Amino acid sequence: MLRVMTWNIRTGGRDRGGSDRLDRVVQVVDQQAPDVLALQELRGFDRAGLMAAVADRVGMTPHLARSCFGQPVAVLVRPPYRVLAAGPLRRPFHHAAARVVVSTPAGPLTVVGTHLYPYSGGRRRMEVDWLVAALRRAPGPMTLLAGDLNSLDPTVDHTARLDGLPALYKRRHLRRRGGAVDTRAVARLLAADLVDLWPSANGDAPEAAGLTVPTRFGGAEFAGMRLDYLLGSRAVAERVRDCRVIRDATTDTASDHYPLLVTIDL
Repeated sequence: MLRVMTWNIRTGGRDRGGSDRLDRVVQVVDQQAPDVLALQELRGFDRAGLMAAVADRVGMTPHLARSCFGQPVAVLVRPPYRVLAAGPLRRPFHHAAARVVVSTPAGPLTVVGTHLYPYSGGRRRMEVDWLVAALRRAPGPMTLLAGDLNSLDPTVDHTARLDGLPALYKRRHLRRRGGAVDTRAVARLLAADLVDLWPSANGDAPEAAGLTVPTRFGGAEFAGMRLDYLLGSRAVAERVRDCRVIRDATTDTASDHYPLLVTIDL
């Protein structure tokens, strides 16, 4: 079995003038023990050796993608899994995207970890096109996209939930022309034959079970949403044995996002 987890840890697990949440982040990673870990919002991890220090604490090898405009992202891999190739996607993402190809008994698994633009659905759609192109260049049929996509699921009616948000945050999820709910980013990924692994694995589970924001830590810009995704190719989806949001006393306060974990039978 191979376990893949994605998690936005909010501003590098540290708050300006506030608490340091990194110990809680490390605790969650140690408890869940993913083999591959996609992290977002790694503020400060691209300097002063912080990425290496955190990776050493959780016993994983990091592959960091720096950001020109936002915050870095990373994909970490736990030995004995061997990395065949790794590097950032060379596109002008607001945040970043990191690509890692992992050797598995079932063949190479390409994992792309990313964090999409938060403020505009049109920009998210453009970034998704870059991701789809990268996944199509994968060396085998097993691909997995992991990250905070800042986008809503096109199969769900979000009208009532968005009505409760202040206008400043609500407009992030509306199309500029006409004001319809903007789900184009995830819809584009589904149209590229990727499978949304949480609903695929959980069948008739209530929608609330899959929500990844907000936590008890906070998140005024959220209204009970699923913004964090694991999307796999058909070759990955058919091997999924479990996909769940990790909710416990530690994840309640470690970030404003809950981690999402999938177990794949390889």
